[in-house]
Amino acid sequence: MWETLLGKDFRVSALGLGCSSMSHGYNPGKRDDRESAEVVRRAVDLGVTLFDTADVYGPYANEELLGRALSSCGSKAAVATKCGLVATPDGTLSRNGRPDFLRRACEGSLRRLGREAIDLYQLHRVDPAVPLEETWGALGELVTEGKVRALGISHATVDELDRVQAVFPLTAVQYELSVWSTANLDSVLAWCRDNGVGFLAFAPLGRGYLSGRVDEAGLAATDSRRRDPRFAPDAVRVNRAIVDGLRLIAERHGATPSQIAIAWVLAQGPGVVPIPGTRRLRWLEENVAATGLELTEQDLKEIAELPAAMGEMSWDRDRFPTALER
Repeated sequence: MWETLLGKDFRVSALGLGCSSMSHGYNPGKRDDRESAEVVRRAVDLGVTLFDTADVYGPYANEELLGRALSSCGSKAAVATKCGLVATPDGTLSRNGRPDFLRRACEGSLRRLGREAIDLYQLHRVDPAVPLEETWGALGELVTEGKVRALGISHATVDELDRVQAVFPLTAVQYELSVWSTANLDSVLAWCRDNGVGFLAFAPLGRGYLSGRVDEAGLAATDSRRRDPRFAPDAVRVNRAIVDGLRLIAERHGATPSQIAIAWVLAQGPGVVPIPGTRRLRWLEENVAATGLELTEQDLKEIAELPAAMGEMSWDRDRFPTALER
């Protein structure tokens, strides 16, 4: 698989693997750690070198799973994990950007992952109760100390990106980006291009919907997509037009709608790395094969003309309270 560059010197595979759904969020009752570990190791064999997780996934279980799965893979794989969200006993989440907390979180992630250093440490959410420069400065100290190799941030505004970049170099920004979620193309992604910062695109398959294999009726009651307005019954019916459009393009390429959706993300430019998640070997291999697709100008034009998704999900910056508010 070909490689791309995040930031100035963080080289990774063109496609990464999002590990969240292996132990968190999507049909958690179907969790199978053994199969998930096989998926991780097969990804390494296929040339995937970037694996994305977070301490809050599980919580903690996802990092532990990834640490075990990669223990026999040597230095082939880079781990990107996140900090700054806290799971509470009642299942809710809160933000915590305090330096002392982040330092403890880093130590915990290193222990669970079984690593001497975290390759890419990402702030999961900005905590408005703590000065951002203070939070980011503490993360920069972890790099200086050798516990972290590079820093990333998730769900930050352009203003916040400017502020962190002034404190310590930013390597990657993570946001949702897909054919049915394009809100960040002209703002956050444009900022990344202008500043030489990488972009990790999570949910490039529209949380599975763009594959054409998922709809609201098949989701378990505990599946987090039940809260996504794009999976509401009325929206699912309307949004089928997007999948139908991808399927027509896929037929011309002898591909699948999923592969076209991933190829579209890859076509957004160098430094844009899709990190689709899966728990199945079949879908992993299908996703990796998408890196060999090259969309034509006509393909891209047709995708641009697809209808906007009904129920477009805009991530609410105040979705999680700060730790000081709880």
